[in-house]
Amino acid sequence: MSKAKAKESSTEDAVKAAPKKASVKPAKAAPKKNSVAPVKAAAKKSISKPKAKKEASVEDIVSEATSAVDLSLDSDLDPVTAAIELPKGALVINDDEDDIPVQNLAITGATADPVKDYLKQIGKVALLNAELEVELAKRIEAGLFAEDKLATESKLAPADRRDLNWVVKDGKRSKSHLLEANLRLVVSLAKRYTGRGMQFLDLIQEGNLGLIRAVEKFDYTKGFKFSTYATWWIRQAITRAMADQARTIRIPVHMVEVINKLARVQRQLLQDLGREPTPDELAAELDMTPEKVVEVQKYGREPISLSTPLGEDGDSEFGDLIEDTEAVVPADAVGFTMLQQELERVLDSLHPREAGVIRSRFGLGDGVQMTLDQIGEKFGVTRERIRQIESKTMSKLRHPSRSQLLRDYLDG
Repeated sequence: MSKAKAKESSTEDAVKAAPKKASVKPAKAAPKKNSVAPVKAAAKKSISKPKAKKEASVEDIVSEATSAVDLSLDSDLDPVTAAIELPKGALVINDDEDDIPVQNLAITGATADPVKDYLKQIGKVALLNAELEVELAKRIEAGLFAEDKLATESKLAPADRRDLNWVVKDGKRSKSHLLEANLRLVVSLAKRYTGRGMQFLDLIQEGNLGLIRAVEKFDYTKGFKFSTYATWWIRQAITRAMADQARTIRIPVHMVEVINKLARVQRQLLQDLGREPTPDELAAELDMTPEKVVEVQKYGREPISLSTPLGEDGDSEFGDLIEDTEAVVPADAVGFTMLQQELERVLDSLHPREAGVIRSRFGLGDGVQMTLDQIGEKFGVTRERIRQIESKTMSKLRHPSRSQLLRDYLDG
């Protein structure tokens, strides 16, 4: 037992005495749920059983982290400043709490195409094999466990605290490296969702969020490759973002899934039948009523902007092709003006009182129609007298000598 302690102590002293080297700026890592378990048995017990946290010593954590990093006694890396040598211009994790990959400011040779620049930068990071993925996952675990130990134990020696801080930083660097090496996986998956209402770079950004989630949830002890596990999280992040952001009018995610299923069945029936399927045929395939099918089809319609350019030159807009039902047709406006003039000419041939009664009764001129009582008060006669004048005047207007002039406008 004493020999083992002496060996661990000598390893720790040798690591502490190693010369320092500039390190890459680390990134904050969100704690993983149910996945923090150092390789050594003591560390595993300390995570699964909170009461036994003190059983895992600082030497155990540092020893596990240094074994993953492969630091030898004669290494020139200091445990506080040891880092992964990343390519120039690689994406790193900031010190803030958002855990979102951001572009390193020291990027040269930028072009006007942001997609090309992004692909160029992520292409500089080498891909990982299965062994390297497991190694990085172990170092991430060790960093999270060391971070938990620093947060829960206040009485730590300065040397132990320094060593634990190094393990935390190494875990964050490992997380950054694992993220950067799989950014090309996000791009390859995002390409499949282009043309569905979101820009390519927006799809990549949402996929990167899913990649970060995959890194935090990855369990290397299951024996699966990280890319296999991350694909599900990336696709979920992209599809959820499309459901929330791609449409002008947001549709709930469960309804989007129904719309997509209906579209797939509709395309399949179109190929099988050689024609557009009816709502009844779609309802039979989807196990829903025809009325529900029609309703889902309405939800799936995409609104189109009236400002959408048309033609090769884009000199016209979609709104130019839509008829304005409230607009006045020039020919109708001219005909209406001529009818007013002809009607005034006919009324001028009548007695002034008769013409006044007709104008007030039908609102000619001011557009306000008056009742018989109102007209009677206006002319100082009874309601019945106004009715008689109106009836007599209408008989005069129906005479062919007057009505023929107006009938041409009515027939048109």
